Amino acid sequence: MCSSPKQEKSLSNQARHAPTIADGYGAAWMLARREWVRFFRQRNRVTAAILQPLLFWLLFGTGLKGAFSGSGELDFMQFFLPGTLGLIVLFTAIFATISVIEDRREGFMQSVLVAPVGRWPVLFGKVIGGSAIAWVQAAVFLTLVYVVGTVSISWTVIPILVLLAVVAVAMCSLGMIVAWPMESTQGFHAIMMLGLMPMWLLSGSFFPIPVLDASASWGQWILGGIMRVNPLSYSMVELRRLMFPHIDFAAVGFAPSSPLCWAVSIAMAVVTTLIAWYLMRGSRKVDVIV
Repeated sequence: MCSSPKQEKSLSNQARHAPTIADGYGAAWMLARREWVRFFRQRNRVTAAILQPLLFWLLFGTGLKGAFSGSGELDFMQFFLPGTLGLIVLFTAIFATISVIEDRREGFMQSVLVAPVGRWPVLFGKVIGGSAIAWVQAAVFLTLVYVVGTVSISWTVIPILVLLAVVAVAMCSLGMIVAWPMESTQGFHAIMMLGLMPMWLLSGSFFPIPVLDASASWGQWILGGIMRVNPLSYSMVELRRLMFPHIDFAAVGFAPSSPLCWAVSIAMAVVTTLIAWYLMRGSRKVDVIV
């Protein structure tokens, strides 16, 4: 059956205006840029994102400095440094991904989802935008640490920044997994505090991962097993090793090899991103949540 000239013209226009991969990257870039604009317009958020982990580091580092032992040559302020960087990334992931719920309530997310570029730019833009903000904040804090001399600057600063980027992507993707099906910001905060904060605490950020031997109690075996299963523990171990390369952490506690730590950290980022992508492509029920 022959088509009319009008149908042929309509099909031609659709083919001409069919979204391309470049259009998707452009949409993702605009969403990531929007995260940056929103972040810097909220000055209280900028201030809190830097000062809160800094206060935690100073207060806990000073208060527990005399009571801390079991980490080689480090005092608590040095031991807590990787955990502080992880805390910066964690808080930024929470605030960056909670915007998904706010955008849905304001109607912005619905208008984005009906765009012809598909759904992957939404995930890409949110994760990259939030991860970049977290990475910059962690880099600023790391610069302050180098300036005051708590850590000696060396070639390891490059892999430290790369590892922080990997952790930032993992945390923001994990935040998207929680935020996407969530209906309220209150529920989001409850889940994030119930899940992400214990994940951070049980990563060797705040206290060393216990050594499991014949003298360990059953509680230490349970705690040590959970901390060894936690993928964030491997990122913290590698950050601490890169900051203090002169210390043999394997001689004083749990310290997997660098290749294993990198492999687990990258796998964490990849798996969380794929799960977030699967959720966004799945049930469309959340598209109409208001």
